[in-house]
Amino acid sequence: MLKTKDLSKEYGNFVALNALNLDIKSGDIYCLLGANGAGKSTTINLFLGFIEPTKGKVEINNLDVSQHPIATKEYIAYIPENLMLYPNFTGLENLEYFAGLANKKYPKTQLISFLQEAGLQADAHQKRVSAYSKGMRQKVGIAIALAKNAKALLLDEPTSGLDPQASNEFSNLLLQLQAKGMATLMATHDIFRAKQIATHIGIMKQGNLLKSFKADELSLQELENLYLETIK
Repeated sequence: MLKTKDLSKEYGNFVALNALNLDIKSGDIYCLLGANGAGKSTTINLFLGFIEPTKGKVEINNLDVSQHPIATKEYIAYIPENLMLYPNFTGLENLEYFAGLANKKYPKTQLISFLQEAGLQADAHQKRVSAYSKGMRQKVGIAIALAKNAKALLLDEPTSGLDPQASNEFSNLLLQLQAKGMATLMATHDIFRAKQIATHIGIMKQGNLLKSFKADELSLQELENLYLETIK
């Protein structure tokens, strides 16, 4: 569902990403760990088509993003560190608007069902998003992914700034989407959450993917030790 082939991004003499190879299938949750500047966000932005690769290819559902920038976006949903919604719209109105941008039209009852499935409490559906916490906004983002019928989810530091309860709720939502066959690529600093939800983990440093393995191959302590050793 999400694939890169020798994917590189250079800015002059600076190599932001070097020959990255990923193959993320439906039902996989791949967490990219690494310090700031490791290349995690660059990878996400290349999948989104926000930037063009210098070399290599990035594919979504076997379509080259560079050649099919519009078609590939139909398959994905994106939740950045700070999800931008319209603050004067309610959660329900935001969902209806963004679903409409994806050419999806639903009755109000179905939109409410998406919000409920994403875990947004009923008394928040008709409240303005300006009063939402970050965790509540992210739940609207998940509802948008459901409404789009997205096949892949791209996440950039989604648990940053969340309290433990909200972070745990978000992780559980990702596992529910995984059970539906969603492919997920998550850039994160959160080793604990990566170990909790990932099927696969990669560790990046200075644009290079130095380690890639199944999450169940290491304990949390072993993962932490490997991460700290790798990013030295």
